[in-house]
Amino acid sequence: MQRLYFTFKNKKLKHILVTGGAGFIGSNFVPYFLEKYTDYTIVNLDKMTYAGDLDNLSEVMDNPRHIFVEGDICNRELVAHLFKTYDIRGVIHFAAESHVDNSITGPEAFIQTNVNGTFTLVDVARNYWMEAPFKFKEGYEDCRFHHISTDEVYGTLGEAGLFTEETPYAPNSPYSSSKASSDLIVRSYFHTYGMNVITTNCSNNYGPKQHKEKLIPTIIRKALAEELIPIYGDGKNIRDWLYVLDHCKGIDLVYHTGKLGETYNIGGRNERDNLYIVDKICSILDEKQPRANGASYKDLISFVKDRPGHDRRYAIDATKLEKDLGWKADENFESGILKTVEWYV
Repeated sequence: MQRLYFTFKNKKLKHILVTGGAGFIGSNFVPYFLEKYTDYTIVNLDKMTYAGDLDNLSEVMDNPRHIFVEGDICNRELVAHLFKTYDIRGVIHFAAESHVDNSITGPEAFIQTNVNGTFTLVDVARNYWMEAPFKFKEGYEDCRFHHISTDEVYGTLGEAGLFTEETPYAPNSPYSSSKASSDLIVRSYFHTYGMNVITTNCSNNYGPKQHKEKLIPTIIRKALAEELIPIYGDGKNIRDWLYVLDHCKGIDLVYHTGKLGETYNIGGRNERDNLYIVDKICSILDEKQPRANGASYKDLISFVKDRPGHDRRYAIDATKLEKDLGWKADENFESGILKTVEWYV
């Protein structure tokens, strides 16, 4: 059963389908996009799994240019209905199963949503926008399908080097494999049908509204609850951290100005290992909300057995996006993590 909010339709406004807009990145993107562009209406399709939360969209639920639909991207009939009802002129596709641990214990959901769901979306878009391969319907020439992906499709790095757009795919988990598959499906629709598609691969996001299961929210939540803070293995796994609003701005820029058929990597140039992350967060909490016993939150850090297939290091080279489109992250990790901790507190 789908829940539908605000079926307002204004033909003077361009309707964009955003999938997964009640999740972490999507729910940061939707308010940003609606505020910046007054000529867009967003049709926000979200399955409302554990990762979706309507509270994340509280600032836009009364906005007449935001239409929320609860439903599954794998439901072809529903997706086709939305395209027809709202004359969808663009897609920004966030919806995905994204938790690596869950993909290890239950991979089927990742194949279903990330692979089959992406295929359903891009195929419905092709049928709605195009008359034949390399021939758009009149008036639909500028319609674009923007696929949001991850740096995990590239596998793992050694101590040196960065992922570029030319790095061969080498996914190591069911999650990253499903995302790699979805990337290739979208790519094929450009080369086979001439669709206006574009893909962005991002590094690890953090910031407000992130689900409690992820690393940074887990550290904050466990610390404030005076519980042990679990860190996998030796804590020296390295990620390139990207503040979520910087990611949203990058998506906006690529969607509007990126070259069709291209891939752009979005990374924060903020490589940090998990030991640094937990130490930094504990230091901020020691200052912002000291423990009643006067001890440091760092005393709660504990090390747990590493997960299977845990990639050692990711790091993205965002030179192409910076050079070709002029993007630059506004936040470094230290400024972004302070904003993030303050939001959760």
